[in-house]
Amino acid sequence: MRRGGRWRWPEAAADAALALVLLGFGLLATGLAADNQPGSRPVDAACRALIAVAALALLVRRRAPVATLAVVTVATSTYLLIGYPYGPILIAFLVAVYTVAVWLPVRPAALATGGAFVLLLAHVFLGRGPAPGWTGVLPASAWVVVPFAVGVVVRVSREAAARTRAEEARGRAEQARRQADEERLRIAQEVHDVVGHGLAAISMQAEIALHLLPKRPEQAEVALTAISRTSREALDELRVTLGAVRRGAEREPVPGLARLPALRDRLAGAGLAVEVRVVGDPRELPAAVDLAAYRVVQEALTNVLRHAGVASAEVTVDYRADELTVEVTDQGAGATTGPTDDEGGHGLAGMRERVAALGGRLTTGPRAGGGFRVYAGLPVEPAT
Repeated sequence: MRRGGRWRWPEAAADAALALVLLGFGLLATGLAADNQPGSRPVDAACRALIAVAALALLVRRRAPVATLAVVTVATSTYLLIGYPYGPILIAFLVAVYTVAVWLPVRPAALATGGAFVLLLAHVFLGRGPAPGWTGVLPASAWVVVPFAVGVVVRVSREAAARTRAEEARGRAEQARRQADEERLRIAQEVHDVVGHGLAAISMQAEIALHLLPKRPEQAEVALTAISRTSREALDELRVTLGAVRRGAEREPVPGLARLPALRDRLAGAGLAVEVRVVGDPRELPAAVDLAAYRVVQEALTNVLRHAGVASAEVTVDYRADELTVEVTDQGAGATTGPTDDEGGHGLAGMRERVAALGGRLTTGPRAGGGFRVYAGLPVEPAT
């Protein structure tokens, strides 16, 4: 009922309006009700006072529902015991019972309403004039049972709606957490690919520079220049990847197959000659497919650089009608040149997860004629 330590003014205003309407209606309509009930006591000042007490008690019905019901019940029972006509004062009693049923748990609401019902029945047996007796119990009970039942239904409906909203909020929070986790895993995979490839190339170039430095320092300078270029490119790509997690950072274009020439040149500086073949007509690909294909090639060539012990590798990119395939092969020592389907570290697992997420397939393993092969097929929409 409170918000920031203050009563909610819209609800207080609604209660005030209801109380004033019932007050005005009771004062005006009770006289008409008396005209149709000849045996009732005439409307006088005491009658109007009781009507006013019952109506104005509703001003605090939300803040003190039990107290409101008690005041309204006492006023209504006194009104009926004196013998005033049945009339609008019973509407105030109905509202008070409904309020208790809505705002209190069922057990205390039932106890409070039961006490009000017992007090209301006093006029059935003790009222001035001809008392209706047991025949008046059923009509009197209707003024209690009906609003109580309606109030309980409304309360249960509100609680069910609140539970549904809470469950939906928890579901949205859980979905947001899952999306955040997936995004963190994606960023971690991107960082692994970028850093792993860059460090592998830098390590190979550094070994070349160390080997050439004592005998041919002029060629060692070429290797050191390649190290500088590779590290700068890797840092730039890492900066783009990490920029995705900064709030408000602008997303730069993600890597794709268009960067294969730069990748080939970078690996050439590390001592690995890469031949790139393109089959079919190159076309624009979905960003996710383009990135996945590039990462597969990058990780496969990194493994060649690390494990194969050869100076060359081949990359084949095949643009098919409804699929893009990439294949990386080398002439290394077969199964020892890289991780197989049942082995391997995070790089191969990352490739497989990336491809599987797009509904594609990935096969890796030694070639029959020697060397190692990585093959990925990624579905794409047919070209129109």
